[in-house]
Amino acid sequence: MSEWDVIIIGSGMGGATLASALAPSGARVLILERGERLAPSPKDRDADAIFRTGHFRDDEMWLDGSDTAFSAGNYYMVGGNSKFYGAALIRYREEDFSPLRHAGGTTRGWPLSYETLEPFYGEAEQLYAVRGKAGDDPTEPARSSAYPEAAVPHEAEITRLETSLRSQGLNPSSIPLGVDLERWLQAGKDAWDGHPNTCGGKTDGETAIDAALKHPNVTLKTGTRVERILSDDTGQITGVDTSGPEGDARLTARTYALAAGAVQSAALLLRSASDAFPGGLANRSDQVGRNFMNHNCSAVLALHPFRRNRAIYQKTLMLNDFYLRGGPRGTPLGNIQMLGKITGPILKATTGLPRTVANWIAARSLDVYAMSEDLPNPESRVTLAGDQIRLDWKRSNWETHEALVAKLKSVLRRAGYAIVLSKAFDRRTPSHQCGTARMGDDPASSVTDTFGRCHDHPNLFITDASVLPTSAAVNPALTIAALALRTGQHILQEPAYG
Repeated sequence: MSEWDVIIIGSGMGGATLASALAPSGARVLILERGERLAPSPKDRDADAIFRTGHFRDDEMWLDGSDTAFSAGNYYMVGGNSKFYGAALIRYREEDFSPLRHAGGTTRGWPLSYETLEPFYGEAEQLYAVRGKAGDDPTEPARSSAYPEAAVPHEAEITRLETSLRSQGLNPSSIPLGVDLERWLQAGKDAWDGHPNTCGGKTDGETAIDAALKHPNVTLKTGTRVERILSDDTGQITGVDTSGPEGDARLTARTYALAAGAVQSAALLLRSASDAFPGGLANRSDQVGRNFMNHNCSAVLALHPFRRNRAIYQKTLMLNDFYLRGGPRGTPLGNIQMLGKITGPILKATTGLPRTVANWIAARSLDVYAMSEDLPNPESRVTLAGDQIRLDWKRSNWETHEALVAKLKSVLRRAGYAIVLSKAFDRRTPSHQCGTARMGDDPASSVTDTFGRCHDHPNLFITDASVLPTSAAVNPALTIAALALRTGQHILQEPAYG
């Protein structure tokens, strides 16, 4: 008899949400996390520690396509990268699930529809207590349930921007957020975007883990790294080899779920190659590690020399008027949303500007995030160089992103900001990594089915951003959670759990 019914590898958004879905069933669930819980510390609101020295980031180095080492920039802890996320929990648009023509090419669409996933979006919004307002966004898809909480209110400067955008004939809307504003601000008058959540002010992966752990059948084991996934010759997963402070161990279950993140999940599958599966597990299609996507993103700073911005958190407004149109030859451009307020210390830490200059700029700046879709490319991929991860990201659809940034600058200038600057994010800033084990109906061209079950291994599921066929152009956290809830329901409908 197996030790566990389900072993989940990783406690980020996908693994945590799956655990919460399985917990009420009574199934014996073990969650394996290589990191530890993030404890409160004086560094939590220290801009230099967060944004310059990378105090909270792992020191792991990956190789790029030229075999040059770079800092991976990921967070390994209970809740994963969601402990630092901006808490934007946005549904993909209905059009994102169909083939969509972009300036950089046409996406192939998803093997499931928005309508299929819609009920699980609603469940995910309840689980993460999403605060939002429906009806303002012309691209918003149909919904069968209301937001559980009202939208986080705009600050005065953001209300002024909203008014200006509407005067331009645009349709700004509230960002759906997993934020308890009062609780967050009680711990410090800072933005939550990019800051660690140690006060419970954001609903993140750890929120779902804690909900799951209220059930005695769920166990969390931290400080435990999965080195290999084991399979017999028929494809049945038979165990996982782990390492940690207590030494090496082999753990077994009926069912396994991989949720280590798009890069780490692909690397683990490749690292688990065997005589029966020489190309790595789940890789009969040769698609594991391929089609890596990482949103094309830029920070845009709008400066009004005579207008102070006294906002504290700022990240409450988004603009999707150019999500499906406005680009070259009528193609989509992407999403625009506010960044968490950039303070003088943050600006100094990230640019090296003198403190007085950084403080002056930050006190007068409006900080905006432009995000465009990165298209799947089989040559944009994760591979292994010995024990080291190689990530050869081939950025795509850049013409679209440049057009979106230009459009945003024009909008901000019409809003009264004479000085508008932009800086693109590079590979050192993880921007929603996804796509390395994409789902599909054809085992010859995909890694999992629409429930996340690997075509090659009937008792192995993948429940993180790896399975996304496209990146869309909004934050993927809620979509990852919705897919994980759907996978959890599917697992529990199987005879072994019914």
